[in-house]
Amino acid sequence: MKEPYLEKRVRRLVGKAIHEYRLLEDGDRVLVALSGGKDSVVLLKVLCDRLRYVPISYELKVLTVDLGFGGLDTDGLREFVEAQGCEFILKRTEIGPRAHRAGGSETPCFLCSRWRRKVFFETASELGCNKLALGHNRDDIIETFLMNVLYCGEISTMVPRQELFGGRLTVIRPLALLDEEKIRAYLKLHRLPEFQDRCPTREGTKRREIKHLIGQLHRMDKRIKGNIFHALSNVRLEYLLDGRRHG
Repeated sequence: MKEPYLEKRVRRLVGKAIHEYRLLEDGDRVLVALSGGKDSVVLLKVLCDRLRYVPISYELKVLTVDLGFGGLDTDGLREFVEAQGCEFILKRTEIGPRAHRAGGSETPCFLCSRWRRKVFFETASELGCNKLALGHNRDDIIETFLMNVLYCGEISTMVPRQELFGGRLTVIRPLALLDEEKIRAYLKLHRLPEFQDRCPTREGTKRREIKHLIGQLHRMDKRIKGNIFHALSNVRLEYLLDGRRHG
């Protein structure tokens, strides 16, 4: 049976990201962060499938952090992970409700993300994993860039590979070259499950506003997303302001 074009396209783009950014190496112990959303589900599927045809070997362990909102189908998540041949680890927390009760100057999303990352880092250390795989995609990278420009006043974004703690742990994003459209199509092609928590502020975030804005621009000109993404590696420093001279 001929391999579907989408399958080949996804495989090629993930392989390109892994090769260009040196995301996976022989002998890596990788902790995959599985929220249950489409991105992390596709990430796990792709990383597991790659083991059948790449000339390197790496070990995958899968961590789901239950944020404490209730309603997350952890049994379904376990079944999906074990069907991929991986070990499933579940950490139950009250991170979500705590973040919403905290108040102060930080948003619930910021606190939730920071505390969840702490669980990922600690678990990776406990398991002796040297890589942490996250499901962020190309759209996430574009949105983060615009969020940082518009709301933080800085030019930065998330990167495909980031070394932390003196190199003891490396965060990798193998879906960095894949857009949401291809991820959704891949999910549908393989009839993969999707799991959601019950975060009460999911639909009212700054990221949602930026996603909506980019979507409007994309409908006007299909080149815009690609142009923003390519601009992140096409920086002309001589045409940027010198921060040492301007307050």
